Amino acid sequence: MDITLLDYIVFFVFVGGVALFGCSFYFRSRQGAAAFTKAEGSLPTWVVGMSIFATFVSSISFLGLPGQAFAGNWNPFVFSLSIPLATWLAAKVFIPLYRNVNSVSAYHYLELRFGYWARCYVAVCYLLTQLARVGSILLLLALPLNTMFGWDIQSIIIWTGIITLVYTLLGGIAAVVWTDAIQGIILIAGAVACAVLLTFDMPEGPSQLFRIASEHGKFSLGSFGMSLAEPTFWVVLVYGLFTNMQNYGIDQNYVQRYMTTRSTAEAVRSTLFGSLLYIPVSLVFVYIGTALFAYYTARPELLPAGTPSDQVFPWFIVHGLPTGLTGLVIASLFSAGMSTIATSINSSATIVLTDFAKRFTKRKLTDSREMQVLYGTSFVVGAFGIAMGLLMMHIDGVLDAWWKLASIFSGGMLGLFLLGVVCTKVRRAHAVAAVIVGLLVIAWMSLSPLINEGSPCYEFRSTLHTYLTIVFGTSAIFLVGFALTKFTQRKSDNQ
Repeated sequence: MDITLLDYIVFFVFVGGVALFGCSFYFRSRQGAAAFTKAEGSLPTWVVGMSIFATFVSSISFLGLPGQAFAGNWNPFVFSLSIPLATWLAAKVFIPLYRNVNSVSAYHYLELRFGYWARCYVAVCYLLTQLARVGSILLLLALPLNTMFGWDIQSIIIWTGIITLVYTLLGGIAAVVWTDAIQGIILIAGAVACAVLLTFDMPEGPSQLFRIASEHGKFSLGSFGMSLAEPTFWVVLVYGLFTNMQNYGIDQNYVQRYMTTRSTAEAVRSTLFGSLLYIPVSLVFVYIGTALFAYYTARPELLPAGTPSDQVFPWFIVHGLPTGLTGLVIASLFSAGMSTIATSINSSATIVLTDFAKRFTKRKLTDSREMQVLYGTSFVVGAFGIAMGLLMMHIDGVLDAWWKLASIFSGGMLGLFLLGVVCTKVRRAHAVAAVIVGLLVIAWMSLSPLINEGSPCYEFRSTLHTYLTIVFGTSAIFLVGFALTKFTQRKSDNQ
């Protein structure tokens, strides 16, 4: 069954409704920078929680998890199993810390601990990462929409970027959070609908799905071996723990939401709700991938031979869903991308205002001047994100190269933050030395695998799995800074 007029109507009604709803917050957001960046701390707990969930889920997750589960097993779900511990740390350490500092910037704390160099370094890394993120999400969202609707990829990138930019620019963080909540609900509804339909549409009933999946080892969580060169259960679990600590501990996208609630207790509840909600939803995503494998194993004639694993779910959305539901699921996919883009635009504008504009302006900025900075930066980030997406269309290696550089420079963020929290007497020089060592470790793990066999440097290439880059980089920064601090203290005591 192909896309019908009803599917188009459902899709456009959703996209248009979300954009108009976001724009309706214009008169609220224009009241000042506090309203634009943190909604004056007045948003409901459940809305902020849904926004945190929607921020966590992107169009990459929507298509990537089913694709990985279709080609392999449930190993990607292990990442979600690390969320409870990371969320507990957020509730006990991160959220109270940021609420006490009372700054909408996630990086103000680093300046208090190490000086402005640390704040500037991390803020620049964050902004570069967000530009790459917006561009890559726009492109990765356009590819399946091109497959489904047949629309031009370039046009999808431009119009998706413009629509999202408009309501983000006009409505501020309140528009971003509220539209995130709506998009999150639609996303869950679409995913659950696909899972249910696949389960009960098997030729011999649901039992056939589980039998086929079990025979092919599709429910496995991966190897429990101790190899560090493969994505074993333990490697993915540790990677998830460090990544989620970085998300909840120092990512502006999340920290800014901590400040939109009325109290610390509400911020904790919203974070627990939004983050823990991702666990069952990600389970639904990997289940969809497994169900697709069983479905097309039982009905191989319905899937064109040679279809890539990441294109199987889009194929099913277009050709396997009933009329109307296809439009809803495509809207779910689109909502995941819009949510991620809107978050990056608003958070980047906030960082430019708080970490740079206010720092380098001798006179205190007026409310109108602050709003000009926020509006101007939002527009620039959105425009550059669209340009990045268009550029990635034509240069295959740009995305991988950009993400490798971003991972190198941003890899020191979590280690520096943990060093500041745990080591109360660490000196700035120790922090600088620790960051340099950590970045060298990250650069070695990221770039050395590119060394070709036969090169004199081949024996020095890293054989560790790329998931461990953030683990070893963060650990190196923390351990070097901690060791230097203890050595200095011991030397001082002896003298």
